Formats: sequence, C-alpha cells, structure tokens
Amino acid sequence: MTTSWITRPETATDLAQIREVNLAAFPTSHEADLIEALRADPQAWIPGLSWVTEAPDGSIAGFVLLTRCHVNSSPALALGPCAVRPEHQRSGAGSAAIHAALDASREQGENLVLVLGHAEYYPRFGFTPASSHSIRPPFDVEDKYMMALVFDPTQPVPSGTIRYPAAFGV
Repeated sequence: MTTSWITRPETATDLAQIREVNLAAFPTSHEADLIEALRADPQAWIPGLSWVTEAPDGSIAGFVLLTRCHVNSSPALALGPCAVRPEHQRSGAGSAAIHAALDASREQGENLVLVLGHAEYYPRFGFTPASSHSIRPPFDVEDKYMMALVFDPTQPVPSGTIRYPAAFGV
C-alpha cells in the first residue's frame, strides 16, 4: 500500500509532536534538543523551512529542518535533523518532507543546501559531495558523507569551510 503524504510547514501546535518524532527516531534526545535550540536562535531559524509530513490520521509521521549556516561568510542552508517515526520509516514520509522543504527553500531564493548524512540516501535529492564545490566541514568526516545541493549552478557557489549555527556545537 502506498501512502499519499501531506507535507506542510510546521505550526506552533506541532512542536510537541515534532519532539516526539525525533525522540522516537533517535536513540537520545540530542536531535530533539538541537531542534529546540535552533528554533530559539534568530540567526539560524528561517520561517517556513521546518516541514512535517502528516500520516493519514493527521499525526506527524516525519520532520525535516533547514537552518541558516554559512560557507565562509556566504549564506547557505544546513539540512537536519530529519526524522521519521519508526512505524513510518521506509514509506516515503521522510522523502516527502525533504522534497517539500527543498522546494520551499528554492522558492525563498536559496541556492545552496548542505547535509552531513547517508551517502546512499541524499543523492536521490540531487546532493553530491560538497568537496566537488571546494566546500568542507569544520571537522573530519569521510568525503562521501558531506554533501551539497546547488539549485542553480549558473549562480556563484561559495567555497570554503562550513560555519554551522552555535547550537550544532562545532
């Protein structure tokens, strides 16, 4: 059975369920706490770039967040955390949220999204190794896990070191 997911930006009434989704999807509260810290940071938080996927019963099945980061001094977006309730994993709930959030970021005029994540998962959205754009994280990680998505390659793409919001702790 294929589920038709409904995606939308988060609302204030979603905050408790977003935390629950992240607590269910990850072994610790780190990601749920990170989201709350990012939401409280006006330098990182961008309205309209926190997306949820609704299950058929109206509950939140998935979540993705895009926040402001920089490559050297140029603005970019960091994708993550991304979470799906265990009972909805591998059903398209995460992909639906990611597609919706990426579309929203493109519509808001963003051009560069960065993600540290599964090298087998994120290329389906157009991500490629960030190193191909001379972009590097501020920590050591295998090249294939640090990825970038450029919406319009005719526009300048910054190169250099990623500067994450303080909440990431790097």
